[in-house]
Amino acid sequence: MAAPTDRMGLLLVALLPVLFSIADAVDRSNFKTCDQSAFCKRQRDVKPGQSPYRALLETMELSEARLTLQLINDNNKVRLLLELYRLQGNMTRVRINELKPLRPRYEVPDVLIQEPPTESLLLLERDEHGMVLSLGVDDQRLIINARPFRLDIMDGPKVLLSLNSRGLLVFEHLRLRKDTISHKISSTVGSMWDKIKSVFSSKTEADAEGVENDVEQNEAEKVEEVEEVTEEEEQPGMWEETFKSHSDAKPSGPSSISLDFSFPGVDHVYGIPEHADSLKLRTTDGGEPYRLYNLDVFQYELYNPMALYGAVPVLLSHTAERTMGLFWLNAAETWVDISSSRAVQGGGDAPQTDVRWISESGIIDVFIMLGPRPTDVISQYASLTGTQSFPPLSALAYHQCRWNYNDQEDVQAVDNGFDEYDIPYDFIWLDIEHTDGKRYFTWDPNKFSQPREMLQNLKDKKRKMVTIVDPHIKVDSSYKIHKEIRSKDFYIKNKDGGDYEGWCWPGNAGYPDFTNPEMRAWWATMFAYDQYEGTMDNLYTWNDMNEPSVFNGPEVTMHKDALHGGWEHRDVHNLYGFYVQMATAQGLIQRSGGVERPFVLTRAFFAGSQRYGAVWTGDNAAEWGHLKMSIPMCLSLGLVGISFCGADVGGFFKTPSPELLVRWYQAGAYQPFFRAHAHLDTPRREPWLFGPENTALIREAVRQRYTLLPYWYQLFYNAHRTGQPVMRPLWLEYPGDPATFAIEDEFLLGKDLLVHPVTDEGSHGVTAFLPGEGEVWYDVHTYKKHQGNLNLYIPVTMNSIPVFQRGGSIITRKERVRRSSSCMEDDPYTLYVAVNAQGTAEGELYIDDGHTFNYEKQNQFIHRRLTFTEGSLSSSNLSPDSQFSTASWVEKVIFIGVPKPSAATLRTADGAESPLEFEFDPASELLALRKPGVNAGADWTIHLR
Repeated sequence: MAAPTDRMGLLLVALLPVLFSIADAVDRSNFKTCDQSAFCKRQRDVKPGQSPYRALLETMELSEARLTLQLINDNNKVRLLLELYRLQGNMTRVRINELKPLRPRYEVPDVLIQEPPTESLLLLERDEHGMVLSLGVDDQRLIINARPFRLDIMDGPKVLLSLNSRGLLVFEHLRLRKDTISHKISSTVGSMWDKIKSVFSSKTEADAEGVENDVEQNEAEKVEEVEEVTEEEEQPGMWEETFKSHSDAKPSGPSSISLDFSFPGVDHVYGIPEHADSLKLRTTDGGEPYRLYNLDVFQYELYNPMALYGAVPVLLSHTAERTMGLFWLNAAETWVDISSSRAVQGGGDAPQTDVRWISESGIIDVFIMLGPRPTDVISQYASLTGTQSFPPLSALAYHQCRWNYNDQEDVQAVDNGFDEYDIPYDFIWLDIEHTDGKRYFTWDPNKFSQPREMLQNLKDKKRKMVTIVDPHIKVDSSYKIHKEIRSKDFYIKNKDGGDYEGWCWPGNAGYPDFTNPEMRAWWATMFAYDQYEGTMDNLYTWNDMNEPSVFNGPEVTMHKDALHGGWEHRDVHNLYGFYVQMATAQGLIQRSGGVERPFVLTRAFFAGSQRYGAVWTGDNAAEWGHLKMSIPMCLSLGLVGISFCGADVGGFFKTPSPELLVRWYQAGAYQPFFRAHAHLDTPRREPWLFGPENTALIREAVRQRYTLLPYWYQLFYNAHRTGQPVMRPLWLEYPGDPATFAIEDEFLLGKDLLVHPVTDEGSHGVTAFLPGEGEVWYDVHTYKKHQGNLNLYIPVTMNSIPVFQRGGSIITRKERVRRSSSCMEDDPYTLYVAVNAQGTAEGELYIDDGHTFNYEKQNQFIHRRLTFTEGSLSSSNLSPDSQFSTASWVEKVIFIGVPKPSAATLRTADGAESPLEFEFDPASELLALRKPGVNAGADWTIHLR
């Protein structure tokens, strides 16, 4: 019987590319709506109203940093334990669990970088109605109302946030199924007591009470009674659920949780990626909630709250006065409802946004980040889950990919093509076809028979390669990876205890249990050069399909009743991709003895994934709408810590027109992760295949990326140190200007470059909003000055990429573009000094070796502050303790917006002065100083007189 099954499996796998290529868009019927997800429907059927929960104030215990308090549901008598923590950095943590759960409930590990440090809680007031606690910052207080239970965070007289104000706290307690042995014992004992009462009905009441006590004691010995719980009416889907042909056994029964938060005065909320939707989250009233459940969604729809490949349960609220955040630490399937309303506040009518979180299992563990500034919320979240990993500089350059480059000769031809057409690139990528029959960590013996030779040829040009390593492992007794995983018992189990198997690219596949640290440690060793044969130090890794994708599974993913040790997959689902990328990144670090920084791209992600590499927006399409959507999708990811984001340039599915392809290159050149990628069935689209004019336009876009690599690298260094995003919505830097709150067709890189890509077909102009009253902005191509706080119409042609530099900034570039970033390592810098209305400017320059951890472990880096004030431009050391030398020097300084000086002189650290030659263009107020000749790591000052 095995052979026919194998043949059918091979046929299925052979047909998959065809099936994928003929479909036009996502088949919604493959994915659940809230009504089709039993726990979501149950929770959403609970309407706002009086909460059944009340706080039992007499149970309150307060230590220096922690308050505990029992809550009781007056409907079913189940008790919960509320824990409150005041955290350092103006945050509050709220945890709610069952007081005595029937079995442990899942609590998410490994996402927090440490146990968050706490600060003391001070009880200010207490009476029979509730209590007031000080949060230590200004006049911030936390008020607990006892009946019904409600929690408010106040700043003086103003309510910042309310918890359970709409009465939507629902905590489905773990229970015994009514048809289980234990439940039958309990029911039988109850029935026995009814009969005993009948027999002894003629006895005295005291005698009857004695018998009742004896029976109750007997019952307690047979069935452990945690609480005197009132049985609730069972609802569909509590113990088993079916979707299409898939059945989900639920041995633990219902376990979902829900909690509502209200933001008075708030009209704008952001975050909770990943969704192909607007930057500002929309109300879900009357529609579907936003869903957080990592899924392999084929050619996703736009402006849709459907789940996609990643899930970061972080939401930010913003007004002109304050920014706050919520981090809902739960890895199970989660739905988020958003409602907008008007509320009476301070005697007037004000907006209010209500947010309701619903998760299938686990506990309530929420971090309330109180800002008050947007950058404060970003820092608060970074203190919990870490910052963006600092990538190798080359990873910030251009990547060329498709499914698939056919063989080594094809790779060499593409590599040579970039040289022939004078287009720089750093990485070429190989998709699944490079392997031996979709066996990861292998090479096709015919098409890629000499991988080291191929890699060495790339290395000789200072270029690199990425190969795909997916987490589904071909079930094949002759395949080393499969044999070792099975022998070590590292596979995820099905509900019956056998190895879980499903269909993916190799056919029948097993799925390693990456939640197991021993499995992750073993996986990391597989990237060693003696294990992953044919590899070299210029080979990096791509983790795809790690939601995980299971072609024949429910919703194209894993059955929820699969087992990870003692936990069901439903508890850990959204963590799977996070763990895959973690283990892979660790493998790349280990193979170099801890010296080299890794580069790992992942499709699935969770909170904390920023620590391990880059993400991309998945299987988009060659459509103008998908080009537009790449901006809000990456902006949303940046707000929740994941700065290293990009979209497939040109669109993965379908075939872009030359115009769309050019515009996508122009947009992608100004997004953090810059990679072209295409589907197997699309025509080849290397940059030189669309005629000389389009080749020249693409070349120019890519070259602009390379000239700005010093700025990109500095932004990523700061993101790694501080958590502040690289690609930013305008409101992050201009939080008091409501005109910026909903802008999603332009963005900032750091705080000093504003980019408005052209994303409309046949466009002859775009309108960009230049923010900041009193600010000035300079067109980086024409150097024309524009005032801030206005909408500027910009005529565009096919070579236009509207980009503006903020007055008051200094941006470093390298203008000698070579075939790869590594070839530019020692090249000189050009400084662009754009002055503000006060005639000043400042910036930074960061330099290290570009690829090792020496910047961190040995303090080997250069970090300079560049300041221009009162006619003098100076470079000073921001890190006197660091030690690093560079051969790069300052080749040119361009001043924008300054008057013509009578002279320019250079003063070096030893006090020597020398005159500098300059050119001045009065029309654009552009001053160019040529060849100051100073080392980029030295102290120096240029004086303009």
